[in-house]
Amino acid sequence: MKRILPLLLFIMAALFLPAHASEKMAHYLFAYFVNNTTEGQQVCYAVSDDGVNFSPLNEGRPVIASDTIACSGGVRDPHLLRGDDGWFYQVLTDMDMSLGKWTNRGIILLRSRDLIHWEHHAVHFPARYPGKPYAKANAVWAPQTIYDPSTKKLMVYFSLHSEKDGPFPKDAVYYAYANADFSDLEGDPQPLFAYPHPTIDTDIVQDEQGLYHLFFNTWGGPDGLQRRQYTFRDLHDQPSWTLLPGHMQPNSLSSEGSTAYPLIGGGWMLSYDCFKDGVYQFCRTDDWQHFTLVRETKTEGVFTPRHGSIIQITDEEYHALTSYYTKTPKNDE
Repeated sequence: MKRILPLLLFIMAALFLPAHASEKMAHYLFAYFVNNTTEGQQVCYAVSDDGVNFSPLNEGRPVIASDTIACSGGVRDPHLLRGDDGWFYQVLTDMDMSLGKWTNRGIILLRSRDLIHWEHHAVHFPARYPGKPYAKANAVWAPQTIYDPSTKKLMVYFSLHSEKDGPFPKDAVYYAYANADFSDLEGDPQPLFAYPHPTIDTDIVQDEQGLYHLFFNTWGGPDGLQRRQYTFRDLHDQPSWTLLPGHMQPNSLSSEGSTAYPLIGGGWMLSYDCFKDGVYQFCRTDDWQHFTLVRETKTEGVFTPRHGSIIQITDEEYHALTSYYTKTPKNDE
């Protein structure tokens, strides 16, 4: 009996682990959009073995056609999250820049079992929040998702902006919880954190010690456009957050759309879009205090990434993606 009990415990634990927990991560998937044209505001994929050097899938063509999922006909700023429930989650800015900068009225929620076929739902703020301040938002930018252990729900966060005489005269970051099937937001958005100047492009990750790191872009202060970083342990207790001094800026280039992700083998990478200079930069950190530029990728040819996100994937997922998009390139999915 003494020999059988540990075996039974091992089997029971394995049954309740997330589907991916026993699978070894071996590659990386990068989801991004391409440019500000209607055709360029769609989801594209690239893969990598080292988390720095990426090769586009589908010959650089979109893998999700934005006109099939978005109210505006365009999507930007894809953010990927691997859930512990066997689903992948993706959120997008519902926006076509050709219609104007302040014409973004909502976001797109998607989920998938295989990173190829996606369920999708548009959350159009004027229709979702009629008669409320959120219906007046003319920019719902750069949504991202993180699991909130205090509620055991997926928290979607984004910046809101409105006309100067409206409820959101400067960009500020809000959040709302997704419902159980990731098809809608529950309740009214709430402020996530306050900062003296406009805040957009927020990225939150949790490290191996349970500490959260929040990166965001701001402007309007004495130093112009900059990226800053908070560290904290409670998602909803800003007084306990620590704002790191100075810029989180390893270079002097203007940038947006930070995404931090763990590296296979240890350490973390922070990548971001240097949109004015046509490059994407990748910086490594091992202590969250010092970031070293390890690669600067020119956005040219078939690989022209803008503001995206990167996750680790398994061998099986990598081969499924490369097989699906290599044998017969798809125009969209």
